[in-house]
Amino acid sequence: MDYHPTMSHTNPILKNAGIHHIALSTSDFDRSVAFYADVLGCKPKLMWGEVGQRGVMLDVGDGNYVEVFERNNAAGQPAEARVLHFCLRCSNVEEVVERVRDAGFAVTVEPKDVPITNAVEGEVVAVTLHLAFFTGPDGEIIELIDCKDL
Repeated sequence: MDYHPTMSHTNPILKNAGIHHIALSTSDFDRSVAFYADVLGCKPKLMWGEVGQRGVMLDVGDGNYVEVFERNNAAGQPAEARVLHFCLRCSNVEEVVERVRDAGFAVTVEPKDVPITNAVEGEVVAVTLHLAFFTGPDGEIIELIDCKDL
């Protein structure tokens, strides 16, 4: 493969590709959201759930996100945040899922639309995420997402 680090690459398999988000599970949701927003300058873009089960997509910039989930602080769970999965942006979710399946990897969530009621800054707006999940070669969890609003 001829590769030069300054060359741009257009992925022929993942159409309109990019890293969409990294998802974290945290023991202190409010502290984590404040850190990413106030210290790192990330802006809440999509927020959902009730206390104890909240989630938020924090815009890092240029359409990249850190997703934070509120973890149930049951006994025995570590206090540190844990990476839950990473998500790739693409506009051909079904096609990629079939390619993954054909390569022998487990599809754990078939392509589907997930409606979310966004409650950022008191504004309640319906957003639909088109997504799928699969397991990579070392057990890593990979999500694919296609969403015009996020």
